[in-house]
Amino acid sequence: MENYYLLKTEPSEYSYDDLEKEGRTVWNGVKNPLAQKFIKSMKPKDKVFIYHSGKEKAIVGLGEVISEPYLDENNLYVVDIKPLKRLKLLTLKEIKSITDFKDFYLVKMPRLSVMPVPENLVKLILEKSDEG
Repeated sequence: MENYYLLKTEPSEYSYDDLEKEGRTVWNGVKNPLAQKFIKSMKPKDKVFIYHSGKEKAIVGLGEVISEPYLDENNLYVVDIKPLKRLKLLTLKEIKSITDFKDFYLVKMPRLSVMPVPENLVKLILEKSDEG
């Protein structure tokens, strides 16, 4: 099974709509050392949940890593991603109301912008947010 990660973005800066329009993007601008460690562990075919921060505070879409991690001009690790599909919104409020998520980085470390998603939570997120 591929690994899953959650990537946070402020939709006014870069949204899932932008990713769909562009077809691919470099996921950059991540400076936190722990988030950098998680980017370095990504592999092509890994999946990424796109989370809109700010007013929305919800998982909005699913994407896929399409490159190995590499260093950008700022000496930060980045990966290229592409969109896979839009998901039914799963809000932070809903996530916090589910006990299984209590130890998830999104709840425990709300400032972290890149985080792995444990397999049991991947299934839960997909059940709650997937229309299919």
